[in-house]
Amino acid sequence: MSMPTVRTLVLFGATGDLSRRMLLPSLFGLHADGLLPEDLMILGTARGEEDGPSFRTMAGASLEGIVHDDRRSAIPSFLERLRYVPLDLIDVSSFDGLASALGARATQPLAIFLSTAPDLFRPAITGLAGVGLTGANARIALEKPLGNDLASSRVINDTVAAAFPEERIFRIDHYLGKETVQNLLALRFANSLFEPMWEWSGIEHVQITVAETVGLEGRVDYYDATGATRDMVQNHMLQLLALVAMEPPASFDATDVRDEKVKVLRSLRSINPASATSHSVTGQYRAGAISGAAVASYEAELGRPSTAETFVAIKAHVDNWRWRGVPFYLRTGKRLPERFSEIVIQFRGLRHSIFQGQVLRANRLVIRLQPEENVRLLLMAKQPGLGRGGVVLREIPLDISLPNAFAGARRRIAYERLLLDLIEGDPTLFVRRDEIEAQWRWVDAVRSAWAETQMAPANYTAGSWGPPGAIALVERDGVSWHE
Repeated sequence: MSMPTVRTLVLFGATGDLSRRMLLPSLFGLHADGLLPEDLMILGTARGEEDGPSFRTMAGASLEGIVHDDRRSAIPSFLERLRYVPLDLIDVSSFDGLASALGARATQPLAIFLSTAPDLFRPAITGLAGVGLTGANARIALEKPLGNDLASSRVINDTVAAAFPEERIFRIDHYLGKETVQNLLALRFANSLFEPMWEWSGIEHVQITVAETVGLEGRVDYYDATGATRDMVQNHMLQLLALVAMEPPASFDATDVRDEKVKVLRSLRSINPASATSHSVTGQYRAGAISGAAVASYEAELGRPSTAETFVAIKAHVDNWRWRGVPFYLRTGKRLPERFSEIVIQFRGLRHSIFQGQVLRANRLVIRLQPEENVRLLLMAKQPGLGRGGVVLREIPLDISLPNAFAGARRRIAYERLLLDLIEGDPTLFVRRDEIEAQWRWVDAVRSAWAETQMAPANYTAGSWGPPGAIALVERDGVSWHE
């Protein structure tokens, strides 16, 4: 069902870090390229007592610090779109000021971007409903965290569903807005080279890595209560796994795409107490060095003892015919040597080689999501030379740097794609409730198995690739992590 393009976008938490670093710059990028409706108003709201001029000053300063090309001339016209109204989510009466600021726009197509702590979802929805901002022309975007387990996620989803039907709820996973993530679908379903091999008979294993060099970065209480598994695996990494493993959808339609993703998530083999120690590893970083600079341990940064995991590696399986026996190795952690996110597709080797005495490496497809966007296919080729002693083979990379391949196309922030889709009403790249709950069901089982077996995070030195057990996890299968 198509939705009308919105006339007003309401940003809750408009003066916060996410807004200043991502949302406002993304909206500016869309504005500078002429992609926003001419009459779109952006109404910011937060607890602070700012007014319209001070909010525009803050937004302008943020943009001046990051926009260094000819688009700077578009900043003044973008700031004219901005309005501001103070609002305290736990004070229901303060929503009257929001409704008043919207005026006639309250009954016109409206998008609400809600980025708040989970315990504020209920008062936010109650307040919005109380002033008539949950009607048929309103849609809502929800930023994570959407709970910390299946039960709390259901409470949040039930709260939102009481005011908004599922088709008007846009749950955000910003990884789905990345160009290379969307290119994964193009690689699979628009190229006859890959799709026939994209199954157990052609693929030996899949690796998904999200590596970070940073530590807590001001997220002390949130991260310690969450840990790496709920912070990264439950959302970003399982979404990437679903995109790799999904069946071809009938069309590139929101319902068809999300139907296939949820089938994968429901097919994930549960990790239980019997398999927890052989199929998963957790760790917590201790003091070390990254890029030559000393860094403190997690507990020193936190300021207290903790059992939260800052690293996790999991061997997962999708129990369906396409992925029979194919392991999916997931790995994420903080204070690792490099910052990158990538998907590695390891194809199976040849059944027979005519090149006796030569080591043939099986082909490998590496999809790099960040910091650079790149697709690399590793192939075997003949090394140049007369070859009087026989053909000498060597592995060579075929690289497709997306920014170079599409020269002239500006590299966009992931939120640009998602905000534009929210404004235009396209839910394809947003996460549906049944996906969220399937992800939580699997992660809850993992964490329950850890608790039952009393698995504690192993120490690893900051600047290393995690605990030794993470290497053993894959080497037992004759595999090495791609680094």
